[in-house]
This record gives sequence, structure tokens and C-alpha cells, in this order.
Amino acid sequence: MTSLSVRLPNSVHKSLKQLAEREGISINMLIASAVAEKMAALEAETYIQNRAARGNRAAFEAALGQVPTLEPMPGDAL
Repeated sequence: MTSLSVRLPNSVHKSLKQLAEREGISINMLIASAVAEKMAALEAETYIQNRAARGNRAAFEAALGQVPTLEPMPGDAL
């Protein structure tokens, strides 16, 4: 594991400590979880952008053309 020193305002540290205590985990675990969550969100954005760049409108239209035209099920109509 790697050690990292982070400077936080006193108010943020106090809130962080209270939240960690409430959740029953260490401050380190809470920070590690928060960082991992943020990284996943940012990586998801990049993944979606890359996937969109590979998109093909003609293939999308062809796939939609395969869907039968049916009336919505009861309760699903707009």
C-alpha cells in the first residue's frame, strides 16, 4: 500500500471524522472509498465518450428496424 499526505481544512477533517465514525470505518477507508468512487465516475465518462465515438448511426437504425411495432402493454402508454 502507498502512503499519501493530504492537507484538509479543519472543518473538512472534522466532518470526515464524524462521517467515518458514523459509518463505522476509518478515515483512511472512507477517503480510499471516496477516491475510488470518483475515479470510477471519471473513467465511466471517458468510456462512454470512446464508445460513442465508435457508434454507427446506420447500424443503430438497422437494429431499431428489427424491433416490431406493438401497442404498449396496459399501464405503459404515455
